[in-house]
Amino acid sequence: MQKEMLLALLDQNRSNCYATFKNISAENIRFRLNEKTASVGFIYRHIGETALILGQSFGIETNVENTTIGQSDTGKEYDLQTSRALLEQGYKALEAVIENSSDKDWFEETEAPFLGTVSRIRLLSIILFHNSHHCGQIASAIVKGN
Repeated sequence: MQKEMLLALLDQNRSNCYATFKNISAENIRFRLNEKTASVGFIYRHIGETALILGQSFGIETNVENTTIGQSDTGKEYDLQTSRALLEQGYKALEAVIENSSDKDWFEETEAPFLGTVSRIRLLSIILFHNSHHCGQIASAIVKGN
């Protein structure tokens, strides 16, 4: 039952975020809500990088380089297709972690980059809330930014 609940939470997060992500295009990837906020492209890349980098604490293997966590958006252009691929890789990897974990695994502690020691369930929830938070920023920038 626990596995099904976690998969449902992951699926809901993916569905909600993809409703916004499908609106990201070459035309709006540089949009910002204002000059002090990060661009759509930076935030999109950040979501994918973060899921994979934090996911290493679940045993997810990745060679993704951190170009956004703790960084400011300097205007660097991020390839839309690469960011999409990172995001999809992150969701698929989290799905595999859930599928291959036992109920008791979720209460074990793990060392997570930038976060320190946290339970695996807490780490998953941080990743999902992080996705949702930044998804909202992207939606706002696309609708109200320039």
